[in-house]
Amino acid sequence: MTLSNLVFLLIFAGGLSAFAVQAQRLVRWLKLAKDEVRTDHPDVRTKNFLLIGLAQTKILRDPLGGMMHALVFWGFCVLGLGTVEIMIQGLYTPFTWDVILPRLLYVPYVFSQEIFAVFVLMPVGYLLYRRLVIRPARFTVDAVHSGEAVLILSVIAGLMLTLLLLFVGDAKQPGADMGGRVITSMLLPLFSGMSAETAHVMARVSWWIHALGILWFLNHLPKSKHLHVLSSLINVWFSNTSGPGRVGAMRPMDLEAEDAEQFGASDVEHLTWKNLLDGYSCTECGRCTAACPANITGKALSPRMIVVKTRARLTEKATVLDAVAAGGGTATEEQQAVLDKKLLDNWITEEELWACTSCRACVQECPVSIDQLDIINELRRDLMLMESRFPEELQPALTSLERNGSPWAFSASDREQWAEGMNIPTMAEMAAAGEKPDILFWVGCMGSFDDRAKKITVAFARILQAANVKFAILGQEETCHGDPARRMGNEYLYQMLAKGVIETLNGYELKTIVTFCPHCFHQMGKEFPDLGGHYEVIHHTEYIERLLNDGRVPLDTEHGKRLKVAYHDSCYLGRYNEIYDAPRNTLKKALPIVELVEPARTKSRGLCCGAGGGRMWMEENVGKRVNVERSEELLATGADQIAVACPFCMTMITDGVTGAGSEVPVLDISEVVAARLS
Repeated sequence: MTLSNLVFLLIFAGGLSAFAVQAQRLVRWLKLAKDEVRTDHPDVRTKNFLLIGLAQTKILRDPLGGMMHALVFWGFCVLGLGTVEIMIQGLYTPFTWDVILPRLLYVPYVFSQEIFAVFVLMPVGYLLYRRLVIRPARFTVDAVHSGEAVLILSVIAGLMLTLLLLFVGDAKQPGADMGGRVITSMLLPLFSGMSAETAHVMARVSWWIHALGILWFLNHLPKSKHLHVLSSLINVWFSNTSGPGRVGAMRPMDLEAEDAEQFGASDVEHLTWKNLLDGYSCTECGRCTAACPANITGKALSPRMIVVKTRARLTEKATVLDAVAAGGGTATEEQQAVLDKKLLDNWITEEELWACTSCRACVQECPVSIDQLDIINELRRDLMLMESRFPEELQPALTSLERNGSPWAFSASDREQWAEGMNIPTMAEMAAAGEKPDILFWVGCMGSFDDRAKKITVAFARILQAANVKFAILGQEETCHGDPARRMGNEYLYQMLAKGVIETLNGYELKTIVTFCPHCFHQMGKEFPDLGGHYEVIHHTEYIERLLNDGRVPLDTEHGKRLKVAYHDSCYLGRYNEIYDAPRNTLKKALPIVELVEPARTKSRGLCCGAGGGRMWMEENVGKRVNVERSEELLATGADQIAVACPFCMTMITDGVTGAGSEVPVLDISEVVAARLS
C-alpha cells in the first residue's frame, strides 16, 4: 500500500464514519413518530419502485425539465459502478473492473461511464440555466433553497468534468486501452499538445478532486434538501399514493383505543415515520404547489411548504432532544421553549390547512410519491377533534349532519320528493314484496335536496327506467355517509354517520350500488371497507357506458346539431379513482357528432372546481375563486356545452360560468344522455 493509498484510506474511513453517524441520526429521528406497517404487498411496492422510482414515470410528466432530471438520475445510477471502481482504486491503485469483467462486458461498461458522464453534464447545464435565467414561477413562489440547488448542480457538473479529464489523462498514457472510449477519443484532439507526464498529473489531480467531491457530497446530503438523492427511492417503495391499498382513502382512526390520548396531529411525533420520511425525500421542486388550486388562486397554502415545514420542525425538535439527552436529560429554558412549540400554529397555520380542497393534485404530481394531503388531513383532525377550531361557516353543516343526516338543513321526509310520479320503489317496499333490485341507486344529499342536482337525479332515473334496470332507492332511510365531516377533520361524526349507513345497507344485504356523486362513490367504495362495508360501487358514468355498450339505452337516431363539448374532470372521480374515459366515451356514444374539446388542464392534471375538502361550505375571501379560474379555462375552449359528472362540480362550474356572463349550459353526463332518449 502506497502513502497515497494510506492517506485515502484514512479519508475514506473518516468520510464513511461521518456519513454513518448522520444516517443513524436520521433513522433515530424517524422513530420519534408513530409506527406504521408499510411492508404489505411487496409486489405492488416493487412495481412502484421500478416504474416511479427507477423509470421516473412521474417526473417525466414534465417533458423537458423532467427528462433533464431523469437523465441526471439515470446517470448517477450507471456511474455508481464507476464510483465504486474509483473508491477501490484509492485503496489499490491498479484496480479496474477489467480484472473481474470479461472483455465483452468491460468495453460496454467503459462506454456507459463516458456517455453517461456527458448525459449528466448536459442536463445539469440546462438545469442551471433554467434556475438562474428562466426561473420558473414554482422556483420563486416559496422561499426555498435556490442557492443550495445551484451549489449542488455545480458540484455535480464538477464531478462530471473531473471524470472526463480523468479518462483523457489515462488515455494519454502509452499503451492505454481505448476500448469503449468514444467520448475520450472525441476529446483527445483538444489535448494534443499535452505530454503524457502532464496528462498523468491531470488524471491524478482529477481523480483526487472527484473522489473527495464524492465523499463531500455523500456527507452533505444528510443535512440538506438534497437528502432526497438517498431517500427518494426508499420513499417510493414505502409509499401508498399509487397503491397498494385503496388509493386516496384517508387513514383509518380507532376512536375507541384505550390508550388514545391524541387524535390527529399537532406536532411531528403525532405523525407517522412515513410522513417524516416524506420530509426527507422532498426535492422542493414545487410541482405540487404549481398544481395546487388554492395556491394558483392566491391562497396561503403551498403543499411543498407543508412538507418542508414538517421537515424543519422535525429537525428543530429532534436536534434539541438530542442535545437534552446528551446534557443529562434536563432541558434548559431555551431548549424547553423549542420543545413547547408545535408543528401546528408555530410552523403550519390554520389558514393554510383550511385552504385545501383535498383535490389530490399535489399527490398526483409529486415525482417521489410524497403524500402532502395525509399531513394536512391529520392536522385538520387535531384542529377539529382536539381543539374544536374550525371556520365558523362550517358549524351549520356539521350541526345539520349530526341532527338531520345531511349537511343541509332539510328533513329526511324530503329525500324522495324528486321521485314523485316516477314509480320508483324504495328498498323497504321491495323487501316487503320479497324482491331484490339489481342495483341500489344511491341518490346522495345533493341529489335529494339541491334543486339543480335533483334534475341530474331524475335524468339518471329515466335512463335506468328506459334501460329496464331493476333498481330501488333508500328514500327516507338514506342519510349522509359522513364524507364531508371526515374531510373537514371530524372523524367522530364521520364514523357515526358511516356506521349507520353501513348498518342500513347490510340489513338489505346489498352488494351493488350506483351513484352519480364521486364523493359518495369514493367514500362507499374505498373507505367503507375499514368500517365493515364491502360493496361494489359504480359511478353512473361507468354504468351508463355499460348500458350503452350493451345496447340497452334506446337513443334518438337523429344526429341532431353538431356540438362542441368540454368535459370537466371531477377530482374524486379522476385523481382518486382514475376514471377518465367512461364520461368521455358516454358523451361520444350519446352524441355521435360531438366534438370533445379539452381544457388546458385536463384528466389527471385537471383543475379542481373548488368544492372538495369541505370548501363547499366555506367562504372564499382570499385571492381568486377556484371555480372562476376553472370555469374560465372551460369557456376558453369555445365549447357549446360544458359536461360534468359530479353535483359539487355542477354547482361550482355553473356559478363560475354565470359569473363570467356566459350562457353556455353546464350539464351532467346523465342529462346529456337522457335528452337523447327516444
